[in-house]
Amino acid sequence: MPAESLRWDTLEALKSSPKGRLKYNPDWLEKGEDILSGCNEAPSLSPLSGLILKRLNMSPRALQKTCSLGSASRDPSPGLSEEAPVSSTSPFPSANAQPTPLSSPLLVPRLKKDTKQIVGDEDSAPDASDDLSPVTNPIPPPTISLLSPRATQMEGCIRICEEKHRAKAKMELSLRQELQEKLVASVASRESEQLKRFEELMELKQRQEYQSMRDMMDRETQESIGRQEKLKEEHKNRIKILNLRLREAEQQRLREAEFERQRQVEGRERLRALNAIQEEILQLNQLLEPAAPTQSGPSPDLTSYSTRANQLCSQVSEVVRMTAEGEFPSVEDMTVAERALHEMRSLIRVMQEAAAQAQEKRKKEQEEEEERRKMAVLQAQQEEQKKSAALSAKEKARKKGLQTKAEQSTLKWYQELQDSANQCAQAFEGLNNTKDIQTKKLRMELQKAATIPVSQISSISGSKLREIFDKIDKLLSGRSVVSGGKSVSTSQHPNGLDFVSYKLAEKFVKQGEEEVASHHEAAFPIAVVASGVWELHPKVGDLILAHLHKKCPYAVPHYPPMKDGTSVEEYQKILGYRVEDGGVEAQDSFLKRMSGMIRLYAAIIQLRWPNGSKQGPAPHGLNNGWRWLAQMLNMEPLADVTATLLFDFLEVCGNALMTQYQVQFWKLILLIQEEYLPRIEAVTSQGQAGSVTRLKQFLESSLRSRQIPPPKGQLSSHFWRS
Repeated sequence: MPAESLRWDTLEALKSSPKGRLKYNPDWLEKGEDILSGCNEAPSLSPLSGLILKRLNMSPRALQKTCSLGSASRDPSPGLSEEAPVSSTSPFPSANAQPTPLSSPLLVPRLKKDTKQIVGDEDSAPDASDDLSPVTNPIPPPTISLLSPRATQMEGCIRICEEKHRAKAKMELSLRQELQEKLVASVASRESEQLKRFEELMELKQRQEYQSMRDMMDRETQESIGRQEKLKEEHKNRIKILNLRLREAEQQRLREAEFERQRQVEGRERLRALNAIQEEILQLNQLLEPAAPTQSGPSPDLTSYSTRANQLCSQVSEVVRMTAEGEFPSVEDMTVAERALHEMRSLIRVMQEAAAQAQEKRKKEQEEEEERRKMAVLQAQQEEQKKSAALSAKEKARKKGLQTKAEQSTLKWYQELQDSANQCAQAFEGLNNTKDIQTKKLRMELQKAATIPVSQISSISGSKLREIFDKIDKLLSGRSVVSGGKSVSTSQHPNGLDFVSYKLAEKFVKQGEEEVASHHEAAFPIAVVASGVWELHPKVGDLILAHLHKKCPYAVPHYPPMKDGTSVEEYQKILGYRVEDGGVEAQDSFLKRMSGMIRLYAAIIQLRWPNGSKQGPAPHGLNNGWRWLAQMLNMEPLADVTATLLFDFLEVCGNALMTQYQVQFWKLILLIQEEYLPRIEAVTSQGQAGSVTRLKQFLESSLRSRQIPPPKGQLSSHFWRS
């Protein structure tokens, strides 16, 4: 059929029509909205076209037109889909075809109304029908024009399709409007929230500014209050200072008044004392004047005494005359007067001594004259008695086997030790007499490092004793030690080792002289450290013996004889006595010091450092104790000294000698009791019997029990574990 052949041409014409070339917004595709799907697809009739045509056919006008025209609408169209009840042979009329009444303006509103009723349920916008404009046809249709039913059907399908696309576009537009409204609402809400935040921020800033303003005002208020308080405090302090100054001024006035009163009192006292001095000097001068005529002849010395006495009297009278005008004598005046009085007394004493010496000299001369006369008669007899007494003494000494001095080998050994000690002292003489400040400081530090550890020796614990020994050993080995918070070493000076060795040995002997003499038990810790130092550093041991022999010659044993030209004081020093300005020390003090040194020596010869690594005999062992005891018994006893030293030596070292020599030791003890003790008693006076009694009781007790107990204070094995 001609209409069917033009179907595709119609579609092509519609495709190229202005509606087919509609342009849509490309954003719809980005949002996933397939707006152009209807335009890109091939046009087809919707199932709704059947409903529209049905309504059109149901209207009386359409039925009348259909009946009058006698269209062949009953023929089915092969081009319609199976779902549509009405089909058309051609979707659009051909170009030569006459316009139908459907294209008239009268029919378009009804089609619009029907389309609105059909698609109105799908469109949510209330004013969607108002936006649709009537379809304009460029060619005005004739007033009376009827189409065939098929053409009418096709025209309706086209219009329904256009309405559908128009409704779909309207629906998309409404959705876009809703999205836009939501976006605007969200932006408005966000801006509203930001505005609220901004207002809150501004309010917060206002509150902060207000608070800072209040804080600043409060701070200024507090500062002003503080300044007021400070001013009040300053005012109070000024008042206090003024009050203190007033009180000080009052106290100063009182002190000055008291000082003036005291000065008056002291002045009166000095005046009375000055008058008393003048009176005493005048009396002494009167005593001096009559003493001169009593002499057998004029003496120039006594004349000079009288002249000097008159000068002193004049000097004191001058001082008194200066203070006679109402002023009190000063301290200098009193010093001059007292010095004159002292000198006057000295003159009187010297004059009296001179007179007494002259009188004594005359008496001695008379006595010597008488003695010379008597000695001339008895001289021959005395010489014979002396010769016989000397011969008998020598014979008696030869028979008894006793001697008055040490053996020659012992004296040689004693002298070698003293020479070695003197050489050591000369070696560090430059260090001892230096004027350099740094060298003096080094000398003091070395002396402290050597002597302080020895002073700290005690029987508290073995660990403490080992620490002291290690410190002394490090110092003597040239390593650095800490003394008084400073590090010091003997290698800091070429003669540092000699100086430290000499001072260390001297300190050991001094500890025996002082510490052991007061506390006998202290001999053992001091002796065991000395023995350990002696074993590792033999030079120190020789210096210990040299110092011991010099302070206590009985430790040799050696009784130094008095040489010609030696004064009594020097000889007493050689014997071990302390001689000072006040004279020689008491015998008890002397014996106490000798006892302490002998006890230290007796402890040294029987002890050995327990942690020593050297093998072999001790540096100064028990054989030296046996030698000392044998030589003491071969010498004549000294009163009070021999008994004291023998008792101290046997009490400290007797147990060790008994263990070592056994029977021979008991023979020696028996010899002391039977033969040597009577000799000691023979030279001992009644006031010195205490030491002899102690020795006698010790010997009797030892021989009775055949046992000598260990000495008190001896270090046990438990001590070294403490």
